Amino acid sequence: MTIPWLHSTLRDRRGVTALVAAALVVAFLIAVPILSVTGNMLLGGSGDTWRHLASTVLPAYIANTLILCVGVGAGVVLVGVSSAWVVSIHDFPGRRLFEWALVLPLAVPAYVMAYAYTDLLQFVGPVQSWLREAFGWSAGQYWFPDVRTVGGACVVFVFVLYPYVYLLARAAFLERASGMLEVGRSLGLGPWQNFWRVSLPLARPAIAAGASLALMETLADYGAVAYFGVPTFTSGIYRAWFSLGDRVAAAQLSALLLGFVALVLFLERWSRGRARFHNTTGRNRPMHGQLLRGWKAAAAVSLCLLPLAIGFLIPAGTLLHMALSEGDAQFGERFLRLARNSFVLAGATAFAAVVAAVLLAYAARVTGHLIPKLVNRIVGLGYAVPGSVIAVGILIPVTRLDIWLAGSIHSFTGTNPGLLLTGGIAALVYAYLVRFLTVSLQTVEASLAKITLTMDDAARSLGFGHAETLWRIHLPLLRGSLLTAGLLVFVDVMKELPATLVMRPFNFDTLATQAFTLASDERLAEASTSALTIVAVGVLPLIVVSWRIARGARPR
Repeated sequence: MTIPWLHSTLRDRRGVTALVAAALVVAFLIAVPILSVTGNMLLGGSGDTWRHLASTVLPAYIANTLILCVGVGAGVVLVGVSSAWVVSIHDFPGRRLFEWALVLPLAVPAYVMAYAYTDLLQFVGPVQSWLREAFGWSAGQYWFPDVRTVGGACVVFVFVLYPYVYLLARAAFLERASGMLEVGRSLGLGPWQNFWRVSLPLARPAIAAGASLALMETLADYGAVAYFGVPTFTSGIYRAWFSLGDRVAAAQLSALLLGFVALVLFLERWSRGRARFHNTTGRNRPMHGQLLRGWKAAAAVSLCLLPLAIGFLIPAGTLLHMALSEGDAQFGERFLRLARNSFVLAGATAFAAVVAAVLLAYAARVTGHLIPKLVNRIVGLGYAVPGSVIAVGILIPVTRLDIWLAGSIHSFTGTNPGLLLTGGIAALVYAYLVRFLTVSLQTVEASLAKITLTMDDAARSLGFGHAETLWRIHLPLLRGSLLTAGLLVFVDVMKELPATLVMRPFNFDTLATQAFTLASDERLAEASTSALTIVAVGVLPLIVVSWRIARGARPR
């Protein structure tokens, strides 16, 4: 009787050790780009490129980055919090539609929105053309704001990224809606006083987290700022790597950009201070919204419709009009090839991300040790690293490994195999995994935590090992969450531009790079087809996720 028990125990320990080892390997691979960037920043070299950048464009990089951070941070908080408060606490016509529709701007990449508004607001665009015809104006007789400025970039980012704040703030408002607000009313607080003195302070951690996500996306963007001609660190990294051919300068700029990201994360943590925001009442059921009528209802509808229109309806409608009226002259076989490339990359990354997320989350569950949990937090840092930084951090060590492999194969076989890793899509999928694995991991961790540990104990009593328990018990229960995690990663990869531009193999394009290339050549109508496809792919998962959130939060 003792020997089978001992054999089972030893087998389980070996399984746990293997899980921990696999988790450590994944964490190391995720950390490689950051370590590579940091190490190359300390390398020597001529430094001519760096001195040239520091004396010419570096001040503009820093100034524009600061302006974007301040403008976007203030904008997403204002738009996200106001719209979340309106749909969470009030009832008005169209409320249930706005609950999920306000998330749709996340389906529009910032660079796609930049293309749409440039076509709409440029001198020969429909808006200015209508103004000249309506008022008889000619060129030079009127002033019209230029969208291709740092201010225009701020507006684009605000209305694309405010859903991060909206989602988290709305969840915080709903979580404490009934109990906290009723306490405030009992103390004589009106609606506005309740908002400023009760709801807003309690939602501050969620608002800060949403704003930090929006700022990290802003810092990571390349397509919009490059198209608008706004010099930032991401455009500088691309220029240093490809135009100037200096990997050390690119790594140094990447390190500075990482410093901005770290500052955003630090400020988000610091903003909480030593305060605690626990919900101390059990009466946290979402309450029925305060009914609005007349001009108040009209104001609520306008407040929700404005960000939805600017962030989704107008750019999507503009792209659809351009695609139907002019479209891509190369639509056909080439477009299908681009779509295939995008779907293959997104599908492969989504599958790998889900598998890795299950491995990491399950390792933390079955061991209960600090190491797997710490590993998962390290993996989560990848989402905070811009795609351009990840690309530089991967290309430097992978290129060296490629050169070593080519030399070794040549010495043994006498033939030069060329680039084995950087010449294909494997390195590109690796970059996507570093960037977006945390999206899948958080979804899987949240769903796995809902499965009670007694089910694991029951499986163990039936003689199941860890692998068999995962395969026969947990995975069937996680199917919906795994699908959601895969869809979210799929959409993120479809939209990703900086890493794709830097790391794509020669003569390999995707819908994102095609849209960027055509728009950079001022061929906006041709870029509309690829851009509209990216938006359409991103809409369905967002509708499903936001609809589930709205359904779960709705009073019953």
